[in-house]
Order: sequence, then C-alpha cells, then structure tokens
Amino acid sequence: MTASCDGCVLVTGVGKAGLVGQKLVATLASTGSPAHFLHPSEAVHGDLGRVRKCDVVWAISNSGRSEEVVRIAPHLRANSSGLISITADHDNPLAVAADCSVAIGKHEEACPNGLAPTASTAVMMAVGDGIAMLASQLRSFTAQDFARFHPGGALGRKLTEVDHVMRPLSVCRVASSDVSIRSAMIAASQSGRRTGAVMLVDEYGKLAGLFTDSDLARLLEARAENALDASIESRMTASPETAASGSLLQDAMALMSQRRISELPVVDADLKPVGLLDITDLVSLTESSQRPATVPFAAVPFAAVPKSSS
Repeated sequence: MTASCDGCVLVTGVGKAGLVGQKLVATLASTGSPAHFLHPSEAVHGDLGRVRKCDVVWAISNSGRSEEVVRIAPHLRANSSGLISITADHDNPLAVAADCSVAIGKHEEACPNGLAPTASTAVMMAVGDGIAMLASQLRSFTAQDFARFHPGGALGRKLTEVDHVMRPLSVCRVASSDVSIRSAMIAASQSGRRTGAVMLVDEYGKLAGLFTDSDLARLLEARAENALDASIESRMTASPETAASGSLLQDAMALMSQRRISELPVVDADLKPVGLLDITDLVSLTESSQRPATVPFAAVPFAAVPKSSS
C-alpha cells in the first residue's frame, strides 16, 4: 500500500508516538516516499484538508486507544486511499478502523516504573523504518535517487556524481593517439591545465588510451629518448579503466584505490571523454569515502493483517 501510493504518506500520532511519527516521516521522505506529519489535534481544526484520495495514512498509537487519533480515524480512512494502523495488537479501536493493522507486540518498558514509553517506541520506530525500507525497495529506489535528496555533508560528498568533481574536458590534456609521444605531449600541454595524464582519442573522438607522467618518467629513466619520437599508441595504456558520466564518485574512488591509479577518465555513453578524475582533487574527499558502511537495517518481525474495505 505504501510502495504503490501515488501521493504522499501522511503519518499521525500523539505524544511519544507522534514524535516517532515525525522521525518516520523523515525516513520515508528521504527514501523515495514523499511524506508529511499530520497532528491529530490540528486535523480536526482544518488540517484534514491535507488528506487526499491519492494519499496513504499511517496512524501510530501503542495502545490503539489514543483519543485524538481514534477520533479522526474514520475521516482519514474515508478521505485517503488507505489507513494503516501501527499498534501493539489488533484488538483496539484504531486497528479495527484501519484498512491494514500492523501489530508490533506488547513490550515491557525500560522505564524503572514500567510506564514511560521506551521499549515500545524503539520497536515502533524500528517497525516503521522496516516498512519504509521495504517500500523503498519495491519502488526500486537507487543510490543515485538517494543522492538527490542528500546533497550536503559527508553523506552528500559520498554520493556525489563524478561529473561534479571531475576536471571538465576543456581543462584536460587531450591528444590524438596516432601521433608521436613528443607531439602528443606538446599538443597536450597546450590543450589544458596540468594533470598527471594525457587522454588519447581516436579519429572518432573516442577514448583510445592514457599516457601518464609515470610512463614518460620511465622512458627518461631508461634513457630511451629515441622512443619519444615513436608512436604514442605503442606506449600508452590501451582501453584504460574509466568511470561513466553520471556514476557515483564513491564507486570511482573505490576503483582508483583498487587499481592503484591516480587518474581516471570519465566517458559518456559513446565512450568519448568528458573529463578526468585526478587523485590530487580527491584527497580532501578520501577520508569520508573510506568510512565504514552503516550496518544494514535488520527487519523486526511484525504481523500485518490486511482487511477488506467495508
């Protein structure tokens, strides 16, 4: 129901359940399910107008008997495409009023007095996150989609596309693959700003190879000056590793680390170079990209009982 929703997911709850609901709204919104919080007290004073037939509503209450939420349940069900209740069990007014009842179980609170919502809210949040993650998966929500909603901070840098960090072609060193090393180096020095490699293209403008400063240094160290007038095609790295335009920077950096390379051409769908990733530009991003991945969400068992509309 959540994954197939064409509108927004409206989450409602009061007290601690309402605070959990606000957190779940953030989870939903950032993982492909547009969502908003609806305060039950404000709902009866006009905010029910936010609910549309294309929306799905999550109503959260551990007891399922919160007066403010139970009061608006019939209106929420009538004005939306479906009402999902998240309660401790199925035997309560809110669960009965819903189209689908999700029971999270009854849990002893961690509070010394056994009263303050603690364990119950933790489970409530975990189950809500689980539903959100399943909906995200069913929507085929990708890392690229996630990146669009997280442009800031370390996470944003980790999910940045290579195009936003690469040196554009206009400032890269580019030369033809059918000229000598000497000619290629001269032409490349005039075509762009200094980088650690020259991208070599064929007659169709497609990337043919890469000739690095290290390649040149090895020739000079071997006192093979005569090789400078040989075809660069004989000395270049043919079919070098590349990153596709639009791919994630974290993947490109992982490839550079794995292959121990300092320059990575970025190519379009026709294999024509559009830019270059240079290790010197990525130093400041290395720390964030090497942080351990977060632990995958572990789904908390719960029972969902769909009911036919009455």
